[in-house]
Amino acid sequence: MKIVLCGSRRFFDEIREAGRKLREQGHIVFEPFLNTNKEIVNLPQDLKKYAFCGLTHHHLDFIRKADICFIFNKGGYMGNSTTLELGFATALGLPIYALSENDEDESRKILLNFIVKDVDELIDILGSKS
Repeated sequence: MKIVLCGSRRFFDEIREAGRKLREQGHIVFEPFLNTNKEIVNLPQDLKKYAFCGLTHHHLDFIRKADICFIFNKGGYMGNSTTLELGFATALGLPIYALSENDEDESRKILLNFIVKDVDELIDILGSKS
């Protein structure tokens, strides 16, 4: 199965670990770039615009290629980019799995189809592809 991971760079290590576990089960995993280069904000405005445009469209392309979307929203946290990605995945009709339904924003919460306690539960639901 092709799985796209979406989430904040504050969960960088955990998202990478989730991707690793899913790949070990034979799934194709599209992970967000999760830029950690703080110098991106110091680029000239025209270059900064293209850098963020590229990062955004790159991940939207991953969402287009996926069979399901896994929102890594630990503790209910979902930032602006992940919210955008959630809306895009929903518009494409992808099933949305997430870690938490603890979200004060009802318009986001309603878009989450399935809540799993961790990536291991997601693996149990999806099964192994290897």
